[in-house]
Amino acid sequence: MDGLEFTRDGAVARLTFSRPEKMNAISHGMWAAIPGVVAEVEADPEVKVLVLTGAGKHFSAGADIGEFRELRSTADAAARYDEAVDAAVAALTAMRKPSVAMVQGNCIGGGCQIAVACDFRFAAEDARFGITPAKLGIVYHFASTRQLVSLVGPAHAKYFLLSGELVDAGRAREVGLVNDVFPADGLEAATARFTGTLCGRSQASIRGMNRIIEKIVAGAEKPDREVEEIRLAALHGEDYAEGVDAFLNRRAPQFTYR
Repeated sequence: MDGLEFTRDGAVARLTFSRPEKMNAISHGMWAAIPGVVAEVEADPEVKVLVLTGAGKHFSAGADIGEFRELRSTADAAARYDEAVDAAVAALTAMRKPSVAMVQGNCIGGGCQIAVACDFRFAAEDARFGITPAKLGIVYHFASTRQLVSLVGPAHAKYFLLSGELVDAGRAREVGLVNDVFPADGLEAATARFTGTLCGRSQASIRGMNRIIEKIVAGAEKPDREVEEIRLAALHGEDYAEGVDAFLNRRAPQFTYR
């Protein structure tokens, strides 16, 4: 995939934005490829977590603005471009398996949009975050706006979107944009520790709860049939029996759900 590298290491898959000469700016082709990567991760029974990161010093400086004159030159062309962006965000949002954005350097515009669509965001101390449609005359995507509001609240979402200002990693953690911040040389190890934790938990629990949280963020106010089916399936699943037995016998559980 041009501009993307996809690798696996045991139960952890990694998608790397690999255009370091352009601070990993996301091309239209890269946006369009993300749903396929997500589908591959979801379908692989050996993979439990997806990590997204950038090659070199930056996560991503955002969408490749150099393409805009050609690919967003008219309203119709812009709508077609936005379909690829929306599909990438929707694919990440709908993942049952957890996703972790491992952020160093610039995480701006479309790069921040991708990070916000992930389940978790870990940042290096040198990371900078910003969402900049107001600098381009663009009105931000509805689904991504909703995700941002759910993370940081409307006041901070307005700060990011209306000002286009950048914030450092410490401020991003304060407002809830990132889960945690680490020294740059410790980010990889910290992320690996957390993905290891996720891999050791019940995947039936993780994927079921991830779906329920997605529904709540999308506006659900009470459980529907899907929620009840998710919870009932877990109660009848092998992980539940194993988890209870392991707890009662004071041993580490060996979950088998894939």
